Amino acid sequence: MVHSPTVTRFALRSLLTGVFLLGGIATGCRRADTKPVKASGPVYATTPGKEVRRTQLRIAIHPLHNPSRLVADYQPLVDLLNARIPEANFVVEASRDYQEYERKIATHELEFLLPNPWQSLEAMKSGYTVIAMAGEPRDFKGLLIVRRDSGIHQVADLRGKAAAYPSPTALAACIMPQWFLHTHGLDVNRDLDNRYVGSQESAIMNVYLHLTAVGVTWPPPWREFVASHPKEAAELEVAWETESLVNNSVMARRDQPVALRERVRDVLLTLDRTAAGRAILAGIETERFRPATDADYERVRQFVERFEAEVRPVKGVP
Repeated sequence: MVHSPTVTRFALRSLLTGVFLLGGIATGCRRADTKPVKASGPVYATTPGKEVRRTQLRIAIHPLHNPSRLVADYQPLVDLLNARIPEANFVVEASRDYQEYERKIATHELEFLLPNPWQSLEAMKSGYTVIAMAGEPRDFKGLLIVRRDSGIHQVADLRGKAAAYPSPTALAACIMPQWFLHTHGLDVNRDLDNRYVGSQESAIMNVYLHLTAVGVTWPPPWREFVASHPKEAAELEVAWETESLVNNSVMARRDQPVALRERVRDVLLTLDRTAAGRAILAGIETERFRPATDADYERVRQFVERFEAEVRPVKGVP
């Protein structure tokens, strides 16, 4: 077969070009005026990158205050946990009221909790375990607040009047005071107009504004109210206080690693040993965190059983 010179020259040029291209691929060479191409897929390296993936862990505080105040108070504690446990990303979880908080406990959606003692019993049923106690037991008691000009001096003076509580499930700020009134001669379900107003501050303000004869709370919110609203607090007084029980718990969901639970517990238990830690404790109205386990809340279970037998079911109001 006779080849055309033009075809032969074209074939030869194509062959040589292909050789050069193959050589460039094999050796990684490129022309000086060719820009490098950025890889579009994942980039692999022999050493870890600077950015470390942090697991988000929520710490849900029961409604001591309104949500914005609660987050502001507990953020320094969360910041410290993040500094001490850098592989985790702790965040404060606030709830608008007790019912929403208790729904979250029941659905098992939170990693860490700071619930009241009755809520602690409920959380145990949902797969949580106690790792510490938040505060001294002596500080967990109910306070019954009245106006100084109310003329109320005896428990019997409350008969037929209205009482404000944060929630029917608030142990120190409702259940324990209702037990106190029950043991001092009042039929809580018939002699009082019981109003569940959603928060500690609201219970106090209800009595200040003459909306109820008594407002029920417990020491940390009352101390905060006195400090933040001295003029209003001067018109109020603590008429009665209940006996103490055990304080709020700190709980971890049982599927959280034991090592992580212990590190969180260690941070909490050592807060009172440094000036920075004591400042955090002051901000959350907690003297210190104490060692505790589920067994420390058995007293609460026994108390609640007696309350429900003689007064009302905790989860339901007449």
